[in-house]
Amino acid sequence: MLDLFSKDRIVNEAGLRAALRHLDAMSSSGATALQATVEHMLSSPHIFAYIISVWDRREAMISQIMTDFPTKSQEYPASIARKMLDNLSMNFLAFPAESLAMDVSRDITRHRCFIEGALPALFALNTMEFFGVESFEDEIDLLDESDDGFVKKKVPQKMRKRNRPKAHTSIDTSLFVRLGVVVPLTSEAAASLSTQILAKLKNALSFYFSLLRRTELAGDIKALLFPVVREYAKYVAPEVSSTEDVESPTDRLNAYQMVQPMKAALYFDNADGFGEWQILISTEAYKHLREFRRTDKKTFKIIFKKIKQLSNGHFSDDNHRRLNGPDAGIPIYDAKMTKDLQLVVSVFSLIKIYGIYMDAQLDGIWDALGSHLARKGREYRRRCIFRNRPVLSKDNAILPASFPLAEPEPECSGGPLNLSNKDMDHLHSLLVLEKYVTFSQHVFMLTVLPLTCLTYLSYSTSKTTTMLFKILGIQRAWEMSAIDMPKPRQIFVTKSRVLATKVEEYFTKLLESLALAGYTLEELAKMKARSVQEGLVDLDDVPESRMNIPMKYSELEDKHFPLFLTFDRLAKMIAADILSRKDSAGVFFNVDDADAHDCFVTYDVFANQYWPHFPQNLSKNLRIVKGSEHALTCPEGVLDRPNYLRLPHRSNPNFANQRGILYDMFEHYTKIKRQRRHHDVADRTHAILKVLRSKEFPGKQIDYLYVDEAQDNLLIDALFLRQLCRNPDGMFWAGDTAQTISAGSSFRFDDLKAFLYRVEQQNISANSAGARLRQPAMFQLAINYRSHGGIINCARSVIELITKFWPNTIDTLRPEMGVVDGLKPVFFTGWDKATVHHEQFLFGTKGGHIEFGAEQCILVRDDAARQRLRDQVGEVGLIMTLYESKGLEFNDVLLYNFFEDSAVDLSRWRVVLNGVDGQGYAPNFDRDEARYAGVCSELKILYVGITRARKNIWIVDKSDRSEPMRIFWTSRNQVRNCTPGTEVPHLAVSSTPEEWASFGRSLFSHKRYSQAIHCFERANLHREVKVCEAYQLREAARSSVGVALLSNQKRAFNVAADAFTDCGATATGNQKLQYYRNSADCYVRAGDDLKAAEAYLSAREFEQAAKRYSKVGRFDKTLHVLNDHGMDIPEETTAELWTVCRLFYCSRTTRPPLPLFSTFEEELEFMEDYDLDYVRASLLESHSRYYEAAELHLSENRPLEAVRAFIKDESNVDSTIRAADTMLEYFWRKCSFRITVKSIADEPLQHFIALADQLEANKLTPATRDLISMFQNILRGNHEPLRNLALNFHKQNNKLAALICLDHIFSRTTDIRAFTVDEMQQFLQQFHTYARLLYLILTFPDPMKHRDLQRLFSIVRLSGDQFLIPDGTFLHNNLMEVRQGITWISEHSSGYTTSRRVVTQLLQQSIRTILKDKITEINAMCCKSPVFSQCLQFLISGACRRDNCPKEHVAVSKSDRQYHDNRIAIHIWQILILQFMHSAHPHIERRKSMQNWLKHLYEINNPPFFIQGSPADLDMNLMPLRRDGMKVGKLWIRESFYSLDPLHTQAEFLTVLMGMTSLSFAFDKDDAPVYISRAKCTISGPFELVRKWDKRYMAHDLLNSYQGAAHSSISSGILYILHVLDNRLYVNLSVLCDCIEDICSAFVINYRMGPDFNEFPLHNVVLPCNWLLFPHKFTAKKKTNLLLMNKLLDEIARLVEALRVEASMGESLDFSEIRDYN
Repeated sequence: MLDLFSKDRIVNEAGLRAALRHLDAMSSSGATALQATVEHMLSSPHIFAYIISVWDRREAMISQIMTDFPTKSQEYPASIARKMLDNLSMNFLAFPAESLAMDVSRDITRHRCFIEGALPALFALNTMEFFGVESFEDEIDLLDESDDGFVKKKVPQKMRKRNRPKAHTSIDTSLFVRLGVVVPLTSEAAASLSTQILAKLKNALSFYFSLLRRTELAGDIKALLFPVVREYAKYVAPEVSSTEDVESPTDRLNAYQMVQPMKAALYFDNADGFGEWQILISTEAYKHLREFRRTDKKTFKIIFKKIKQLSNGHFSDDNHRRLNGPDAGIPIYDAKMTKDLQLVVSVFSLIKIYGIYMDAQLDGIWDALGSHLARKGREYRRRCIFRNRPVLSKDNAILPASFPLAEPEPECSGGPLNLSNKDMDHLHSLLVLEKYVTFSQHVFMLTVLPLTCLTYLSYSTSKTTTMLFKILGIQRAWEMSAIDMPKPRQIFVTKSRVLATKVEEYFTKLLESLALAGYTLEELAKMKARSVQEGLVDLDDVPESRMNIPMKYSELEDKHFPLFLTFDRLAKMIAADILSRKDSAGVFFNVDDADAHDCFVTYDVFANQYWPHFPQNLSKNLRIVKGSEHALTCPEGVLDRPNYLRLPHRSNPNFANQRGILYDMFEHYTKIKRQRRHHDVADRTHAILKVLRSKEFPGKQIDYLYVDEAQDNLLIDALFLRQLCRNPDGMFWAGDTAQTISAGSSFRFDDLKAFLYRVEQQNISANSAGARLRQPAMFQLAINYRSHGGIINCARSVIELITKFWPNTIDTLRPEMGVVDGLKPVFFTGWDKATVHHEQFLFGTKGGHIEFGAEQCILVRDDAARQRLRDQVGEVGLIMTLYESKGLEFNDVLLYNFFEDSAVDLSRWRVVLNGVDGQGYAPNFDRDEARYAGVCSELKILYVGITRARKNIWIVDKSDRSEPMRIFWTSRNQVRNCTPGTEVPHLAVSSTPEEWASFGRSLFSHKRYSQAIHCFERANLHREVKVCEAYQLREAARSSVGVALLSNQKRAFNVAADAFTDCGATATGNQKLQYYRNSADCYVRAGDDLKAAEAYLSAREFEQAAKRYSKVGRFDKTLHVLNDHGMDIPEETTAELWTVCRLFYCSRTTRPPLPLFSTFEEELEFMEDYDLDYVRASLLESHSRYYEAAELHLSENRPLEAVRAFIKDESNVDSTIRAADTMLEYFWRKCSFRITVKSIADEPLQHFIALADQLEANKLTPATRDLISMFQNILRGNHEPLRNLALNFHKQNNKLAALICLDHIFSRTTDIRAFTVDEMQQFLQQFHTYARLLYLILTFPDPMKHRDLQRLFSIVRLSGDQFLIPDGTFLHNNLMEVRQGITWISEHSSGYTTSRRVVTQLLQQSIRTILKDKITEINAMCCKSPVFSQCLQFLISGACRRDNCPKEHVAVSKSDRQYHDNRIAIHIWQILILQFMHSAHPHIERRKSMQNWLKHLYEINNPPFFIQGSPADLDMNLMPLRRDGMKVGKLWIRESFYSLDPLHTQAEFLTVLMGMTSLSFAFDKDDAPVYISRAKCTISGPFELVRKWDKRYMAHDLLNSYQGAAHSSISSGILYILHVLDNRLYVNLSVLCDCIEDICSAFVINYRMGPDFNEFPLHNVVLPCNWLLFPHKFTAKKKTNLLLMNKLLDEIARLVEALRVEASMGESLDFSEIRDYN
């Protein structure tokens, strides 16, 4: 029976139930039987964990195991508990990390490590012999702990031998070191240690059992046993071969190299054997080393050995040869490894490896590198050159030197580096962009900062890292403290949830890395695998309730610290403690509620719903009114108008003269906000501060506060944050100066510093008068580690302009410096409209444009500028607006038309010329300072654009507004001007798919979804593209709130929800849950509660799922959720929903899917309490009085129960007929026109379908049987049988039933693009019938007179001219979309009521829409179907060179006359179908569509290759609806002639004119001359068609030639052709050839029929059949001018020769190109 627990058996529900039943039996049989079963489950991975997680009787077994847990170390190895620990610890080690809280994940790793080490330690304790203490102490001393306390060094071999104990059995002390315990020195200590280890093991087992009890983990536990796709750490575990240089993977690591990137510690082997020299290796060299390891292990060993030699100080001529010249400053060395492979290094107190290079790659860059490093000063150079003497004369090993801390030297100014652009870029990468990671030993560097400080940093990475290491240092100091002290409470706060999460993840990795000494590579690989993240998730979407921190601040415990969270989350936690949920402040508790998303005024809400009502150009200055320090002194937290107007000039000086207007805007904003019951960030902070003035702070205050991106907060937020921290010296505020000068920001660090000082001053005055007040320390990191000097100097000059003219708008900062010089920004100038457009140099043409790489970006002003550029050059790469680029960085940036799109005119831009010496004509700034306020904002935006670039910045602008800044930069030699005729720099750089993917993820994390889509498309990551598209759709839907119509808003959210659902279907783990959660939230916003409930259920949000199911009336689903997941739903909600479900089912006597009551008495009591009397019908059925029960059900409008009762009644012959009629009546009501089973939230329908199978069909008429079959197939989703039923109904003249069938067939989108000609003809023929039936409805002047139409659309006549449109019907759904604001309908309990006229209009409008949408859809697919055009190249040569050829490939053998006629037939069918749409929508634009299909018809009727057929092959008797088809075709041709305008379609005018004329005389030769002569295009046309010498309009010659009635018709045709060829007019070559053939055929026939030939002029003449179709060619007395014909033949010969020459210039002439040759 043990095979019941095999993986194959328990994979399905039946097998699992059998296994659990057997387990129940074993648990009742006794401990022995149960233990055998458990041991069998433990023998296979993951089975035991899965079975126990779903076994409802597991607690008894768990209790027994914990009771019987071994108490002696000798019992543990053979115990069932040890096997469980081994099995469960490995099981959860493979658990997806995203499914667990971070502390739980750490506990899993910690317990697994302890379990692995416990068994050998217990064995050692059992075998220890204690002869004395001294030997043990000696052995313990073998482990020397370093001063820093983090790294344990290996003891030299000689010392090991000297200290080896001799009086007792050798002890492997590493066993105890790994467990973190002291080696016992006595037998008593050993026994005590054994007890401690067993207790910890028991605690670990209890921990694993607690995880198995957690229902939310059941899905992931099952996924481990039955994985769908779970690939962890493909590249984590490295290939390791045992060599003398590289240890085996089973050896223990001495330390976990905690470097960045983290991969270095996981991918490389043990670093034993390395010496005292610290090795830093560049990430580029690291990549090369990994590549060698994978492809060339021999070379890898050589490199590894060379690095080890350097780390031991073995410097020789071979590995310490100077690479640069003696005058090149700091020495750069190369270490030779193979004949042409070398390491390039520099030596200071450590060894830095720049890269692994071939001999050919070594160039002059190293001289420049040494010269640049020498700028650090003479002392730095002296220390780089200095070497200690060897320790041993024989060894020649040199130890690294130690130097005292030196005073910083001023940087020496060096000469300009004479480097090429490529070498300068390489130098910038080595010094700035390259990351260097520790190779040989762990180095922990903590930046020592003042306790309370404010930090200026140019780039956020540096400041965040500084704070991170301070947090880590304090945390580690507490962990290592020997005294018992409380854990320091530290909080890291930022506005960005992404940043908070990333910092927390990095902190956790840093903390864990310090405890990983002694782990094998395999263990590290497993840990790495657990951290692998899949998919893309916007962290702002993750519910706050799932962040594993309490919802209230007061509930925080020591285990939650250090805490990394957003300011919004922190504010909500405080608000939850001190504010009441009953008042208006309840919005601050808004946790994971999709309905209340827009109640909080974010930037997007403000921009979309508020800003359109305000004056332009003033958007972000309301923060002064409510968020400033001055606002704190006002009663309501808002500055009144007089105080605001009296603010000093420095408070946003740009708008100092417009504060009255701004305050008007603020009052208007406040009024709208109050009306909408909205709140903003200032409201929340003021509400909290107001309460804190009268209440104590909730919970314990923190010890250390770290605020990142401080400029994103209001000053009043700083006061709120200050009250969190009880330590006045424990605050760290950091900001990014690049953002403080962004447009619209009023933040200044000087203001923050002064404000904090005043706050501390007030605190000291109130609490401790004798305390010492200190100013917050401030410092700025002015070294820019992103860009080189060329870019930094240019950006710095912009800051200097702002500081010069508007000094109070930003902080006074030290000039920013770059590490290395670089290329100056390139300013394209002189490219005006008179010259060749610069776009072709920058982007190429549309047909051959270049494409930018992943690390390159084009920055434009706004969305409109981006669209203009895309229309001009296509998709050339990432194009972002300046606003979108904030927070991002790129290697190369092209700033496009910044000045041209500026709202500031040239006269104001010229103010910057005051910064140019000698510019006397610059405007006077002081005379009208307010006039130039816009320039300040523009300069701030310009600064943002420039500082996005790391390597190159190109400024492209042809507006004269750019001249002042260009002159300014040129005067300072800070840009390179690129003019027409000069060398244009190379712009595009290709990127790998990996680079595109990496940058796409970065853009996604910054919510730049459209740009992320571009990156993922380039990386060929389709799943990621879908995810980004879903997020982008949601952003678009959110932006429509308050702006678009409600129906459009819902539609947008519905589209976004569907996209998230698709993403969730292919995702796993937390990503899957989050996508479904996003989908559910969007469905809620879209008003689709049913789909929302299903999505919530998939997201395991059971309470929300149950509520939404209940709201939409799906109480069956509600019951299932309550039954399956009731433990996960609050008791209050559960009780409420149970009552609602009972009322629902009892009131309808519908049988519930689950029992509603536990006893019959309880059911009776409930019915009595709620006065329910629906049991009468049930009682009747219980007494076999089915017919009466059925009639009673019908009288109570319960048709399902009635049908059931009728079917049960076998005594009444009419019951079957009554059942069928009832069914059909119900089907017609519930499944009327356009209603599908998916759109019907009506479970009884499924029962009707099943009951229909039980009807005795022989008692029903064929028509009734067909109708029931129709509804059965519709409701079962079987569409194929509906085709035959539609044919039967059509024969029976039951048009409405036929329409129902065809509508369900064609309501699904059928991809017809791959259809053959026969399949296409059959499809279009049936679709024509469908379209005709729809159009027939439109022909009824009063459709409400027809009861069949009322039934078809489920319209109920009430009284007189009033009609009911029931809920859920097609018309009702259409009406719901446009219901808002409509007054001509009235609400009804069952839907809407309206008049005959209105319902007729609604019906006709809806049918017209269906016709338009479906025919448009079919037409679009037909346009893309290959069967409508043949590939000429394939037909001729049997092969096609085009990839994904859009044309049909037809073998010559299949291209017969029937095939030709079938192809014409499908065109006729499509024309007939389109005519229905044109008739239903007479005002629709149809000219282009008509001309397109007539063009196709012409091409098929006049193919270029004779095998394709000819007009002579056409059999009109085989054409669809011959008379109607011809009639519509003639109508189209005539209308196309009348609509042909030569001035609007000049490029293709001749082609269209000739084609239409040919079709006119082919299909309508009798009437064609009349309407052609009246058409505008034949009366006058473009001057190119007017013959110069007689001013004759050549279109007349063309028409004369085709008509063939005049004596000069042939000559007219020849003159027309000669005019086209002589004047090189634009015309399709194929159409021209057809025209030439027509003229030549007429000439040949008439020439032969001349008087010079006998009475049988065409005897023995071979002519194409289509030459003989037109009688006018045989009309006598037509002039045949041989001279003209000879001239025509000469021109044709020249044309053919030109084509031949062109074809010979390439490989060959593509036949598909001939028809388009002009």
